[in-house]
Amino acid sequence: MKIFLDCIPCFLMQALDACRIATVDPVVHERIIRRVLHGLGDIPFDDSPPQMGAIIHRIVREETGHPDPYHPVKARFNRLAQGLLPILRNKIESCDDPFAAAVRVAVSGNIIDFAQGTGLDESEVETAIDDSLSQVFDIDHLARLEAALDGASSILYLGDNAGEIVLDRLLLQQLPKDIVTFVVRGAPVINDATIEDAEAAGLTELVEVIDNGSDIPGTVLEECSPAFVKRFQEADIVISKGQGNYETLSDAGREVFHLLKVKCPVIARDIGCPVGSRVVLQKKPNSFRTTERGPGR
Repeated sequence: MKIFLDCIPCFLMQALDACRIATVDPVVHERIIRRVLHGLGDIPFDDSPPQMGAIIHRIVREETGHPDPYHPVKARFNRLAQGLLPILRNKIESCDDPFAAAVRVAVSGNIIDFAQGTGLDESEVETAIDDSLSQVFDIDHLARLEAALDGASSILYLGDNAGEIVLDRLLLQQLPKDIVTFVVRGAPVINDATIEDAEAAGLTELVEVIDNGSDIPGTVLEECSPAFVKRFQEADIVISKGQGNYETLSDAGREVFHLLKVKCPVIARDIGCPVGSRVVLQKKPNSFRTTERGPGR
């Protein structure tokens, strides 16, 4: 997915939010915004939005000297999600279809996303997750995912945000864990999960965890490590969480199953569903749009 003109105001707000998290110095804020404006003038619109996101957050880290401005936020939402795990696990285990229930919880966890702004509070997350078990998918390719998983010998699961990856545990426990590799970012960017977050979430004790070698808030294969790219190419199944991974892999040369909550009008138009939709989407090579919807839509 490429950059649209509609992305420009979002980039600037993302930069402003990030610099205000990293420092209270208005002089540094101005310097960051001026550098971001210059970067917006240079970036090719054929790039994906997360590639500009990476430039923004590199500038913030350089200008503030802060290697991970979102670290306290990530730790807070990791703790919040950990506190929800026991109740959610019991609810999932009591469902008629635990796998579908775990997918719903995993998708609802995608609300923990600070690329869209820093106004998210804990009660909003708790409500979204609590409601998830009774919600339908707006695009529902869950049966296709289940069919693809049957007989698979390797599963690559691309994680997204801190806090959210704690809830991914509930879905990982529904998968054959010995063939799952969970992937995090190679360096801090926004509130995207890193190896440190995976350790805090207990994922490293559950499945193999690797990083993709990149600080882009998505998965740009050309910028990832050769070891990750090899895993991506060879995996039987790729499960991709979140908008950043969708934006960078929606035109990938292989099948990917995208699990996300749609929070952006540009992504909503690209997928073909309203903002706020919960999506389980099978994306095949050269498959740009789907019209299949869940029940009740």
